[in-house]
Amino acid sequence: MAQGLIRRADVDAVRERSRLDEVVAEHVTLRTAGIGSMKGLCPFHDEKTPSFNIRPQLGHWHCFGCGEGGDVISFVQKINHLSFVEAVEMLAAKYGVQLQYEDSGGERGERPDFGTRRRLLDAHAIAEEYYREQLATPAAEVGRRFLTERGFDQEAAAHFGVGFAPEGWDSLTGVLRKRGFTEPELVASGLVSEGQRGVYDRFRGRLVWPIRDITGNTIGFGARRLLDSDKGPKYLNTPETAIYHKSQVLYGLDIARKEISAQHRVVVVEGYTDVMAAHLAGVKTAVASCGTAFGADHVKIVRRVMGDSNPSAGLRLNTDGRSLAGEVIFTFDGDAAGQKAALRAFEEDQRFVAQTYVAVEASGMDPCDLRIQQGDQAVRDLIETRRPLFEFAIRTAISQVDLDTVEGQVTALRMAAPVVSRIRDRAMRPEYARRLSGWLGMDEGTVLRAVHDAARSEGRGGHRADVPAQAPGAPGAGGQGSDGAPEPLPAARLADVVPPRDPVGQVETQSLAVMLQAPQLLDTEKVASLPDDAFHVPALQSVWDVMLAAGTLLDAAEGQLHPARFLEQVLEIAGETVRPLIVEIANLDLPARDEQGLSKLAGSLLDRLTELSITREYSVLKQRLQRTDPSDSERYQEIMARLTQVQGRRRALRAGGD
Repeated sequence: MAQGLIRRADVDAVRERSRLDEVVAEHVTLRTAGIGSMKGLCPFHDEKTPSFNIRPQLGHWHCFGCGEGGDVISFVQKINHLSFVEAVEMLAAKYGVQLQYEDSGGERGERPDFGTRRRLLDAHAIAEEYYREQLATPAAEVGRRFLTERGFDQEAAAHFGVGFAPEGWDSLTGVLRKRGFTEPELVASGLVSEGQRGVYDRFRGRLVWPIRDITGNTIGFGARRLLDSDKGPKYLNTPETAIYHKSQVLYGLDIARKEISAQHRVVVVEGYTDVMAAHLAGVKTAVASCGTAFGADHVKIVRRVMGDSNPSAGLRLNTDGRSLAGEVIFTFDGDAAGQKAALRAFEEDQRFVAQTYVAVEASGMDPCDLRIQQGDQAVRDLIETRRPLFEFAIRTAISQVDLDTVEGQVTALRMAAPVVSRIRDRAMRPEYARRLSGWLGMDEGTVLRAVHDAARSEGRGGHRADVPAQAPGAPGAGGQGSDGAPEPLPAARLADVVPPRDPVGQVETQSLAVMLQAPQLLDTEKVASLPDDAFHVPALQSVWDVMLAAGTLLDAAEGQLHPARFLEQVLEIAGETVRPLIVEIANLDLPARDEQGLSKLAGSLLDRLTELSITREYSVLKQRLQRTDPSDSERYQEIMARLTQVQGRRRALRAGGD
């Protein structure tokens, strides 16, 4: 289903109405840190001294420790691991902004407008509450017994929101109708089915698990058959709706995302009860796909939550031996279906920077059964005894043939060589080729040639990209892209471009900070008199170039444009390398205690900036005069006249400051 774009005007409205200080304060303890500035411990890296600054009036934040920064939308994206659209929708719901959607051609897209989306979410919230209440009724005794037999008590059921759908045909339907939902809305929600006599409850006589998006909104349900009279499938899920797409949701991610982000590890299990068992056993990063195989869209979600974007991190280890790029661990049943699922997962492995593993219990038990029979520690031990996914894939491939015959060995080599050739880490391919030769009982050179031929036949030839392609400006981007072209240089940090003891650099930095933070305090005549090359530090001159290109600094100085809007306009046209520097400068603390002091500072900084500019101009003219032949009297006199003019400007500036 097409995902419509949110109208630009609506995105702007979300930015304007959202209170950055309120949003950040939900995650960070803030304290006043100067004029229009607040400070706290950064939520994105460990620190003891606060270096995380926000400026509510400008709507921007920046951490001087890790370099992260942005506006209220980017903060919600990063703290909640959301896409841009999800973050905008979350803020729109919080601050009551009505969203409308368009496709890339400007027409209305298939994504529901925000009013419709809100109605669908409300219907699911009511349904979840109703199902949870029903789990305590006498009719749900069969459901409670099912949970108890699998080691889940009332507290566990409540934690995961497990409920019970009564056997009646219109139990939930009646509740929703009483709450004002129309029949078209009920159909659109996926909570009911349509028959010849109208709509009826989709889930009847079943245990139900709420399926939530990453923000915690319930968007669908998974239901388990309990009764012998129920001839439906063992598990029945919500159908595809405007808010529920099974290929884009992972059960348990809403409660696992913080641990996944912190540990850089995700454990992919196969069912709702497996997720519950894993979490209760202490594996807090477990998730599961919902009624479909783990696929490309799931990979995107997991990568976003894990921060799986730095290809070099996969080569470095934490103190506990884990890759800094993280780990994706798949658990599968030991049967043929589980092996097939593992091979499908191997295909998706190429999309991860993280190292991928598989954990299969020797007797084929899933995490839920393992916890019942052997306890919590056994589940934790299962995860820790993981082995690389590509090793599992190779062994699975060769286990299907008789290796005691030449024909079997050749067949196994033909099956396994392409698997080895697809191992993302090139350094591991020769080693696993050597291991494969031992497993097959074949000459090492023969196996290496087969792997090489398999790589060439699949178009790799050693030249394929070994890591997923990254979006421009993505964290960890650097080096070369998959096409071999140089990627953009890393974004500049203020500490890298302006030495702390450089007095000129400090004046230029603070001048830009005043312009970006409080342009309304600037003297318009002084601003207008600044030359296009007013800055000596190249990176700061780049910032000034962007501000000039925006063309609205004087409007902001005259009070005709709000400072936050001016900053937005500057950031809109800034390139990827200079934009973070602008955000950092816009959040820089200035040496002023109040607005009066800031106004005085702004004046003195502009005077000093102008004087520095005049001094550089005077120096250039002096050098030019020294290189000019005195016999060229016309040229000589022209330069002398300009020198006199520059000296006069400098004397006037100094006299005005006395």
